[in-house]
Amino acid sequence: MRIDGSGTLRATCVLCPNPGPMTLDGTNTWVLRGPGSHGVVVVDPGPDDERHLERVARTVQEQGGRVQAGLLTHRHPDHADSAQYLSELTGAPVHAVDPDVRVAGGGLRDGQTLTVDGLELEVVATPGHTDDSVCFLLEADGALLTGDTVLGHGTTVIDGDDGLAPYMRSLYRLRDVVEEHGVRVLLPGHGPILDAPARALQHYIDHRESRLAQVRDAVNAGAGTAEEVVARVYPDISQELAFAALWSVKAQLRYLVSMGEIPDGVEP
Repeated sequence: MRIDGSGTLRATCVLCPNPGPMTLDGTNTWVLRGPGSHGVVVVDPGPDDERHLERVARTVQEQGGRVQAGLLTHRHPDHADSAQYLSELTGAPVHAVDPDVRVAGGGLRDGQTLTVDGLELEVVATPGHTDDSVCFLLEADGALLTGDTVLGHGTTVIDGDDGLAPYMRSLYRLRDVVEEHGVRVLLPGHGPILDAPARALQHYIDHRESRLAQVRDAVNAGAGTAEEVVARVYPDISQELAFAALWSVKAQLRYLVSMGEIPDGVEP
């Protein structure tokens, strides 16, 4: 499925050429502009790649727009490292939850409505992938920009010791947002757009619950460390993704311990 140039009436994807095991086809930078408006919002300008950002700028110019704000779904370098250059190139502030990656911009809070030249976005806090992760509801298009909370394919890595519990809550919340606001499409930070949002979120929830059951079974069968759990749950994992599996298992073990579903003696 085509990723670069895909989107909705108000959202256009500019795909960064940084493919990899963790970035899939590359980082999706989203250019948002209301019909007939000049003001543009850039979501996740991407890694420190001048050519990519200059292509984003050309896309904006071709649309007859002007960047008035940048937004970050979270702090990871493949989404946020070019924030400084975006601000220098356009004069626009870049807003984010994490103050360390803001550039002349403010914070983002749950439920906040952002308005740029008639374009409205609502901030939806979705901690879990990182503690500063947010999504953006573009209700006029029935769209939800999900960053790395939901990907176009594959599953999300939990970056943090205690991120799985908030991540599960975020998935349940997004499922409610999709139903409540009639969301028709998810615009992820990596991978193709998803045109069956409810099904995609239910798949994510079912996958996580299935993995938790596998981890619980591995511990009950005698696995005493995260590495031993990985060996049982991910027997065919490639070397380049083994570290991601270990991160996920450590998060799953802490979650299961916190829920009282496995003993505290398992070493994460």
